[in-house]
Amino acid sequence: MAPTLGTFLQPEGFDRPRLAAALREGSIVGEAGRHLAWAAGERRARRTTPYVVRDLVRGEPVVLVPGFLAGDASLSLMARALRRRGHRTYRSLIHANVGCTRAAATQLEARLESVALRRGSRVQVVGHSLGGMLARALAVRRPDLISGIVTMGSPMLAPAAHHASLSRSVDVLVRLSRAGVPGLMSGDCVAGDCARLSFEESRAPLPPGMSFTAIYSRRDGIVDWRACVDPEAVAVEVSASHIGMSIDPRSIEAVASALARHALSGAAVAPLSPDASAAG
Repeated sequence: MAPTLGTFLQPEGFDRPRLAAALREGSIVGEAGRHLAWAAGERRARRTTPYVVRDLVRGEPVVLVPGFLAGDASLSLMARALRRRGHRTYRSLIHANVGCTRAAATQLEARLESVALRRGSRVQVVGHSLGGMLARALAVRRPDLISGIVTMGSPMLAPAAHHASLSRSVDVLVRLSRAGVPGLMSGDCVAGDCARLSFEESRAPLPPGMSFTAIYSRRDGIVDWRACVDPEAVAVEVSASHIGMSIDPRSIEAVASALARHALSGAAVAPLSPDASAAG
């Protein structure tokens, strides 16, 4: 039996994807194949491109944040593709996104601060699913560290509008937490004050000048795609499964375009405030 999720996590107007929708996630096989063919084509093109006209490192730190149940490895192919386009990418240092959301946000905040101080500039954050919700919450909390965010299939408007299989996974984590296994989501993380505070922070208005792109897919079989279209974001639709957004070439191109657009807006690579480490 799935845990009792806070009703506030699924506002009226949002639904859980049904079984037929979840079956679309099987397209991950084709998406992986497209990525392999696309990456091979890019490597061939790069070998024939004179070095002087290749993309130079733009010096824009980009931190990639994985989704629920996933770790940094799930975004390694996207990171590699972004590096080919001149971006400096960094891992979130989240090995498995299965713990308390607020604790994960605190850990990610420390990571962003470390990267920002190392590079001497604010960072852009790309988050998949739950990772995007963490990114949005931190953009509200620490605009001194973050210049822009890109979310992929992140149901910020209704976190509980997800497929029943995901609820069963949450239930397992909560049961293990109650049994004494540390570092996992507890009941408070999905229905109590912890869940409410996380949701409220991820829905708070963004500070002025914060660039925000929300990538979504109507083929998403895990979350209600409508919950991914934040009214404060530039919404970009792609054709990909929920899981496949991290590897499908069309999704990666959408992320790269969003990062470039954010940079052109003048927000990216802004000087880091000398007292940024003391902010918060």
